[in-house]
Amino acid sequence: MGVAAEERRQLSRLLDETGPDAPTLCEGWLTRDLAAHLVVRESRPDAALGILLPPLAWHTRRVQDGIAAQPWSRLVERVRRGPAWYWPTSIGRLDELTNTAEFLVHHEDVRRGRPGWEPRPADPARGAAAWRAARGAAKLNLRRVPVGVTLRTTDGREATVRGGAEQVTVTGDPVELLLFVFGRDAVRVGFEGDSTAVDKLEEAGRGI
Repeated sequence: MGVAAEERRQLSRLLDETGPDAPTLCEGWLTRDLAAHLVVRESRPDAALGILLPPLAWHTRRVQDGIAAQPWSRLVERVRRGPAWYWPTSIGRLDELTNTAEFLVHHEDVRRGRPGWEPRPADPARGAAAWRAARGAAKLNLRRVPVGVTLRTTDGREATVRGGAEQVTVTGDPVELLLFVFGRDAVRVGFEGDSTAVDKLEEAGRGI
């Protein structure tokens, strides 16, 4: 089982436990909204476009709200089941390429939406996938950041993902770095650099 499939499995089980009205790290979304978003991505290409294209966001919201109104058990089962056989991400390699960051981040959105969360124990496969995804997404997700950024894992791997005269190094486990790149603040990371540059980084918009 790949990382994307394992994160889907664990997220689905967690959604069963939390119910439809639990908080998440996604502003304005309860668990029912997050689950509906995942279903939209894998079953409604007309609505999925609005996730990235603001002029179509109204259609995405309307479709997503309709899906979110389904009975909770049915909605979670749609997340757990994943796309139909004819959907591109039903192929394992494409699922890993397309969905690893998506399900890993959203799994943590639910886990960390509740008080008292702690990072999960390290897992080599998950860590390697998170490190690849963090580096791959950084150029797009940090495009509004006005300083240079270097990501550093706690075991010493580094990647400069954004250049700039003022440079900040963000250190953490790979999953923490991935969540940071995707704009989450409920993370365990440290910063090295000029305090003014660090402030600029923390105040800047991150994520898609």
